[in-house]
Amino acid sequence: MMPVDDTTRSARRRTGVGSPVLKFVRDLVVIVVIAILMSALLKTFVVRSFYIPSASMANTLLINDRIIVNELVPSPIPIEHGDVVVFTDPGTWLPPQQPMPLNLLSALDAALTAVGLSTGDSNNHLVKRVIGLPGDAVVCCTAAGQLTINDVPLDEPYIQVPDGQSQATKSPFTVTVPDGKLWVMGDNRYNSADSAFHYLNGSPGGGFVPISSVVGRAVVVSWPAKHWKWLGNYPETFTPSAR
Repeated sequence: MMPVDDTTRSARRRTGVGSPVLKFVRDLVVIVVIAILMSALLKTFVVRSFYIPSASMANTLLINDRIIVNELVPSPIPIEHGDVVVFTDPGTWLPPQQPMPLNLLSALDAALTAVGLSTGDSNNHLVKRVIGLPGDAVVCCTAAGQLTINDVPLDEPYIQVPDGQSQATKSPFTVTVPDGKLWVMGDNRYNSADSAFHYLNGSPGGGFVPISSVVGRAVVVSWPAKHWKWLGNYPETFTPSAR
């Protein structure tokens, strides 16, 4: 091993090479880079955060709630009745989006969104509850005001309807869900532009949502802290043996 001469030692002292402070900074940078890469991988393949911009899912989800979405649904984990899902606009469900102004804040938001620390693209998505799967006959409503799936009435404890209303949704309909599609509805049934709304208004696609448009299943309300809760899919409502 060659000896380190005085000139080399002097240069190291001047540059700080090998100093505890420099090692700490180096390690901190490595940790931050790894954390960002892991966050980006999780956001791309596993979980993602969205905010709630409207009251269409009240009281399950409230305006400005943040939710964590499992992106393993619908593949490899299949969608089930009652799941709260996030999906991209299947066509004309959302008004045209205005482009974000190009400035420092928008660039920062885009960077944070890319690693899953912000929700800059939430305005391009919708969140509803899955009521009908492919092949289901969904009908509104029974004499008691309930929806039925394949002639079995649903007891839906999660829905919100105005005082004085007894039907589970505003207007009657009868549909059969096509292959590869979903019938989704908001929990705030009289204030949700959902499948029933778009079906009755003749929207393109007939109110059905392609399964391929689903980003994932919402599993938890993560913010604000006072709203924290798991989001269930109410198997007791959708399991025939339990009804």
